[in-house]
Amino acid sequence: MSDSLPTARLVRRLLLVVVAMFAFGFALVPIYDVMCQAFGINGKTAGAYEGTQTADEAREIRVQFLATNAAGMEWEFGPQADQLSVNPGASQEMRFVAYNPTDKPMTAQAVPSVSPSKAAAYFHKTECFCFTQQVLQPGERIEMPVRFIVDRDLPADVRHLTLAYTLFDITSRQPPVAAIDQAPVVAAKESLQ
Repeated sequence: MSDSLPTARLVRRLLLVVVAMFAFGFALVPIYDVMCQAFGINGKTAGAYEGTQTADEAREIRVQFLATNAAGMEWEFGPQADQLSVNPGASQEMRFVAYNPTDKPMTAQAVPSVSPSKAAAYFHKTECFCFTQQVLQPGERIEMPVRFIVDRDLPADVRHLTLAYTLFDITSRQPPVAAIDQAPVVAAKESLQ
């Protein structure tokens, strides 16, 4: 009887630790987002920018473009140019090219980041393929624009920015519409034969 009391207390404590760890796991994403926003870390960019600015012709910033595929992503993906020289306040555009070399429709999502992280708040995207999911059929190639403005208020010590995209295969979470539409057609053809 005396052994069961310490054992029950230990089990309660362990269950409490498990529940606390589970809750902390769910809280990590919102905590991370708040920290990134508060401290400007990780180069997270905001949504679409709707303001206007005039160009600062006296200043030039070099914007470099990078593209990588996440593990398991088979598409060919990259910018049409490695970099641009831009004037803060002027609207600019870069096109990224994606190609699906597989024999199946796929859905992808691009996740952007800007470095240095203190410059992320001054990089405004007015249009971006990263705002929506991209669906490519087998062998399909598309050009995807990103239109942006480097803010005139960018700190003077920042002369170089990097806009990087990581492309993720999200087909298993968001099946392509074509893949869903073709399934009933195939089943109907098989039932006719």
